[in-house]
Amino acid sequence: MMCLHQFLLLIDTLDLKNETDKEGINKVNPLISIIIPVYNGATTLEACLYSTIHAMDRDCELIVVDDGSTDGSAEIAQRFPCRLIQLRHNWGAAYTRNLGAYKSFGKILFFTDADCLLDKTALSLVRQKMQQADERLVIGGSYTPRPYDDHFFSRFQSIFVHYSENKHATAPDYIATHAMAIRASTFQQVGGFNEKMGPILEDVEFSHRLRQAGMVLQMLPELQVQHIFNYSLRDSWKNAIRKTRYWIQYSLKNHDLLVDSGTASIELKTNVISYYLTCLLLLMIAAGMPFVLPVLVLMLAGNLYISRGLLEAFYIHSSSRLTGLMAMAYYLLVYPLPVGLGVLVALINTLRQPLSHWKTD
Repeated sequence: MMCLHQFLLLIDTLDLKNETDKEGINKVNPLISIIIPVYNGATTLEACLYSTIHAMDRDCELIVVDDGSTDGSAEIAQRFPCRLIQLRHNWGAAYTRNLGAYKSFGKILFFTDADCLLDKTALSLVRQKMQQADERLVIGGSYTPRPYDDHFFSRFQSIFVHYSENKHATAPDYIATHAMAIRASTFQQVGGFNEKMGPILEDVEFSHRLRQAGMVLQMLPELQVQHIFNYSLRDSWKNAIRKTRYWIQYSLKNHDLLVDSGTASIELKTNVISYYLTCLLLLMIAAGMPFVLPVLVLMLAGNLYISRGLLEAFYIHSSSRLTGLMAMAYYLLVYPLPVGLGVLVALINTLRQPLSHWKTD
């Protein structure tokens, strides 16, 4: 991984296209620097920046890093009071976040995404918590149970992420960059995001390095952002396959495949294993081996017990009792299919390339 000091030496000779400032932000010793990377996010960026501006005060600065977008994202950002940094080509989220951090002046860095809407209280919560806390503290937030686009598959995903990331609030395995607050000095000390990671999970790998360096990770359940998903069934499957693929490949390298880690939760892992074992046991029963029926019943009961908290969250936070039951059914009976496909893709890729490709140091 490129160390942060190497990054600082090289950054001004790389792919910087333009950097502009708009009036209305604190350019002198801001407490919080909000950093938002964007790549072809024109459909969501305006709503994101609008919510961010309304959550800010004069103690904040807003930095938008346009990662070589071709859809007019930069033009949208130019309409808001922010520091806009434009790159000629697409370098990836880890690079753009590092660049935003390097260009910032705040003592606290707050990372979020271009498809997230900040609650009006988000930055005041960050300020209050970080000013009172130990220097080693890194705090995070998650999605609201109800997404911006309140459709079935979007709400399913938002509830799933909200429950999974807040389940171990005092000792999370990682903090996601849709709502991450960290001191600038800590960010520099640990070396920033790993730019050699795959297209996702740079926040997971960064969180693991933070914990190894002795930092304390903590989730604030009240710190929430509203995500814009616009998910259909197809999008839900694509997301599950993609996320699972990279989680498996990273976990194999990191030797933590069975860790209860946020959305890669023990509930999800148990549910997927139970699903495919159920299929196998049903085939055995159909083939004339009824003695496996007690095993099947016990396994299904165990899966329901382990996932009881998540199932309850689907029921409570869905728009109606019917959609709550539908979300539970989708999770138990359908969602394991794309997750299983993601596992298969990950295993094929692992056989094709050495695990050193996912080296994190």
